[in-house]
Amino acid sequence: MQDLQQTLVQALDYVKGVWIKKRYVMIFSWLICPLGFIYVYSLPDEYSSESRVYVDTQSVLQPLLKGLAIQNNPRQEIQMMTRTLLSRSNVEMIARESDLDLQANTSQEFDLLVKELGEEIKLSGTTRSNIYTISYTHPSPTTAQKVVQETLDLLVEGTLGNSRRDTDTAERFINEQIAEYENRLSEAEQRLANFKRQYNDVLPLAGSFYGQIQKLDEQLAATRLEIKQTQKQVSSLRAQLSGSSSPDSFGVTNNEEDPMLRTRYDERIRALEEELDRLQLRFTDKHPDVIETKALLASLEESRKKEINAFLQNDENGTSQPMNELSRQIRLEVSRLESLIASLEVKEEDIIAKRAELESKIDLIPQIEAESAALNRDYKITKDKYEQLLSRRESADLSRRADVSAEDFQFRIIEPPMLPIKPSGPKRLIFYTAVLFLGFGVGIGIAFLVSQITPVIVRPKQLLQITNLPVWGSVSHLNIASIHRKNRIRLVFFVLSTGIIFAMYGALMAAEVMNIDLLGVIYDA
Repeated sequence: MQDLQQTLVQALDYVKGVWIKKRYVMIFSWLICPLGFIYVYSLPDEYSSESRVYVDTQSVLQPLLKGLAIQNNPRQEIQMMTRTLLSRSNVEMIARESDLDLQANTSQEFDLLVKELGEEIKLSGTTRSNIYTISYTHPSPTTAQKVVQETLDLLVEGTLGNSRRDTDTAERFINEQIAEYENRLSEAEQRLANFKRQYNDVLPLAGSFYGQIQKLDEQLAATRLEIKQTQKQVSSLRAQLSGSSSPDSFGVTNNEEDPMLRTRYDERIRALEEELDRLQLRFTDKHPDVIETKALLASLEESRKKEINAFLQNDENGTSQPMNELSRQIRLEVSRLESLIASLEVKEEDIIAKRAELESKIDLIPQIEAESAALNRDYKITKDKYEQLLSRRESADLSRRADVSAEDFQFRIIEPPMLPIKPSGPKRLIFYTAVLFLGFGVGIGIAFLVSQITPVIVRPKQLLQITNLPVWGSVSHLNIASIHRKNRIRLVFFVLSTGIIFAMYGALMAAEVMNIDLLGVIYDA
């Protein structure tokens, strides 16, 4: 508690010291406040224009065209446009469109103007709400509105123009690539056609060369085995024929047609007769299937008769003894098997010739296969790329038509830039108050500093603290009345000085609030 009292007493001593040096407060308040008031009052009025715009990035066509057309991210596009809106080229365009460039006479002044304009245009907003605010402050209300309007137009037209330019650029690039790949595809097709024409006789073998050799080997082995088996059958039949050449007990002659002889047409004739019976049960004799079956049956029977007659004629020319029925059948079978052996031998020779021909190309086939695979691979890659480019062009064209019919994002002006009527700045009320506090604050600070440098004793205990000597009493001044009178005069001057400054402050504040031009009033008076 004692420390608090000492602190209060010391603070009171400081206040008394400042009060004694109050002339410094008057001096510095008069040096700062009037000049500061005049400077703040002389500041030109500033007019602020503002515009708010909402960017709608939700297009109805986006879900419909998903997977069909090329779609960009509207949020990323508008975010990129807002970041690059105040680039130097755009700010130069805004300056020219709003006639600010007329204020610059040199290129250096124009550069400074563009730099200041880019810093003074304020663009705020977030991609989450998609609401953006553009504001600008200028001494001319018309210029402020023009700058905001030009900035808004540049944001809208620049975003849509960039989207269309990107689409046109992509379409032009795709068309160039399609033309290039079309030429490459034509060249690849020509090379492939020339290759096929050159190796027309070899290409059917490519891809299955060794498989065909293996197949021919299998066919050759099977044919030779069949020849051996048939030769064995012929040998066996000949042995039987040599043991059964005695005359028949039934007394059949050589020129007598024996219906019991077996030929290679017997089974087919029997099958056709059964088929004809089934058809006649279902159809009439004029049915095409019945007529065709009868014609084929007659042809087979005629062939059977010719074969039997030929066999019997050969037998009559070769032997002088009559042939029994078994010998005739054996001779007929031997003749058939010998014909089969002859045909198998021809088949064997043909297989051997084909295999020899393949073996003669054994060194050429792998090279042709490799070259054919390379040509086909290049052709397939080029064709796939060409088809992909065609598909992309269709998607780009669909995207362009979608951009024409409905934009990816729409700009809705919430608040257009209005021509400001009342100035928005400078904040003279705040500046006047700051000047007032600054003037009196500096005066009080100087007075306090002087009171500490040249202290004045205002109570006896201060002398005790300074000299460490006991104080037995105090003596009043002989001219105390004159001193009190001087103090009252000083107090009056201080009050008048402070009152005049506060009156100036009050008048300026009232004029600012009521929007009164004091210079005009004084001039009229």
